[in-house]
Amino acid sequence: MKEKLIQRYSPAERINHWVVAVCFVLLMISGLALFYPAFFWLTGVFGTPQLARIVHPFVGVIMFLGFARQFLRYWQHNIADKEDVKWMMSVLKVLKGEEVGDVGKYNGGQKAMFWLMTACMLVMLVTGIMIWRPYFAEMFPIPVIRFALLFHAWSALILIAGIIIHVYAALWVRGTIRAMVEGVVTQAWAKKHHPRWYREVMAKKEQRERETPQP
Repeated sequence: MKEKLIQRYSPAERINHWVVAVCFVLLMISGLALFYPAFFWLTGVFGTPQLARIVHPFVGVIMFLGFARQFLRYWQHNIADKEDVKWMMSVLKVLKGEEVGDVGKYNGGQKAMFWLMTACMLVMLVTGIMIWRPYFAEMFPIPVIRFALLFHAWSALILIAGIIIHVYAALWVRGTIRAMVEGVVTQAWAKKHHPRWYREVMAKKEQRERETPQP
């Protein structure tokens, strides 16, 4: 029996997502290499330590711009409501595989991750500009730069931890990876994991069918 599919992400959304993902990996590798001596060997990925230092901030700007585009697309879907509170309060049931609440396009955990990423990206952008040599760092006193380095590193570590959870959750919930690779999910998947979003999508589909003239 052929699966009934629903589009979850358009090609443009998927390309945007993977651009941000690739930038994140490059930034994680170069950032860990430059901030922590134990990981300095990772600079070999870029050829030389000097090249890793030069490339890091430019890739950071690309990642921020890509995430800004995602933010504009999705922020209205990530406003928390009472169903998200219910989801958060029942997170142990969720971990056991149970579905909790009338979830929309994103559940409480996904919304929390969205705003965590937004906060980290803003902090890293501001502090990254402050420590960016040779362009902007000379505009700030040394004590300010040191605090900027500290907050930049903290935000990066929080973001890395968040992304690890994000990837694990995507692998754990079967069908999630398909949404970002192929752009579609089955109707059964949508109805099970995001019932309110499923109803909204199906209602729009039925409306389009009613408005489409029959031959």
